[in-house]
Amino acid sequence: MPDDRSGDAPAPPRRPPGTFKVGTIAGSDVLVTSSWFLVAGLIAIIMAPRVEQVSPGLGPLKYVAGLAFAVVLYLSVLLHEASHALMARRYGFPVTSITLHFLGGMTAIEGEARKPRQEFWIAVVGPLTSLAVGGLALGLWFLTPDGLLLMAVEGLAGANLLVGVLNLVPGLPLDGGRVLKSIVWGVTGNVHRGTIVAGWGGRITAVAVLAWPLAQEAVFGTRPEVLDFVLAFVVAMFLWSGSTAAMASARLRRRLPSLVARDLARRTLAVPDDLPLAEAVRRAQEAHAGSIVTVTGSGHPVGVVSEAALLATPEDRRPWVAVSAVARTLGEGLSLPATITGEDLVLAISRAPAEEYLLLEEDGSIYGVLSTADVDRAFRASGR
Repeated sequence: MPDDRSGDAPAPPRRPPGTFKVGTIAGSDVLVTSSWFLVAGLIAIIMAPRVEQVSPGLGPLKYVAGLAFAVVLYLSVLLHEASHALMARRYGFPVTSITLHFLGGMTAIEGEARKPRQEFWIAVVGPLTSLAVGGLALGLWFLTPDGLLLMAVEGLAGANLLVGVLNLVPGLPLDGGRVLKSIVWGVTGNVHRGTIVAGWGGRITAVAVLAWPLAQEAVFGTRPEVLDFVLAFVVAMFLWSGSTAAMASARLRRRLPSLVARDLARRTLAVPDDLPLAEAVRRAQEAHAGSIVTVTGSGHPVGVVSEAALLATPEDRRPWVAVSAVARTLGEGLSLPATITGEDLVLAISRAPAEEYLLLEEDGSIYGVLSTADVDRAFRASGR
């Protein structure tokens, strides 16, 4: 539920629990989840026998070499995600963070692509970056002398080529799923249909991944181990949950066009901010207004009366309380254009959570007040 924090400055964005900020790229925070350290440790352990084979006699340092390879590998993952972020910014979408986690990385982009072409390029640039890094490493493989460096270049080439190819698999939440979504969207003109088709692609991919260990012996002639089944299960659940969430989001987004701020606004009464609360309520009732806005002597709006704070003030105290005492100051994000609709409206509310927002016309005049409770009711009603 939206909170009701007062003050002019919006609250700083919260980092997800269990994440650590390690830097910024193009103004976006680079976060690392605690699970990454577990993966880095596993990579170091898995790579240790290979390190020992390539460079005998390192002792415990073979685990340090394995850990260094894990860091280099995830730096290439960071390049993959950074390419998504830079392309999104090129199209004007804010990018709040890039997160490296257990299964790779994730770029948090605010808003949805407005055209199929935007969706296509924001999605495809990631796998293309991985393929480019893999191709570059493959080229260096022919020039690198034997030893640990060659082992690292070899691993970097193989991992990035594999990541690039697998990410082009046409199923959400993979990048290839977003590419498929953009193609279906472009052909049909229906973004929601594109998401549903790509979501089913993700579900089919999840089932295929789950069945892969059983087919492994027939394809490669090697019997699957317990770890193969565990990894297949983890990846399949990631794909299934991601595709299911995308399909659910598509169904919800179909209802967003019904949210029109102008239609949901409450009639508003503007009063001086030092007017007694009782008098402000009396005037609002007389004018049949559903909300109250406080203004300066020159008529400039400075606050919106909180309905919750008003109801919490006993009637016998209202003659002695200034209306500004129960008004939230109009800080950044609390004044919205009266023309705002759909997804833009939802994003504006999520960026600056509050109970009420002031709606303004293009000339700056007050149109009304929008209550998040009214938006919630309208959204639920649209799904019936």
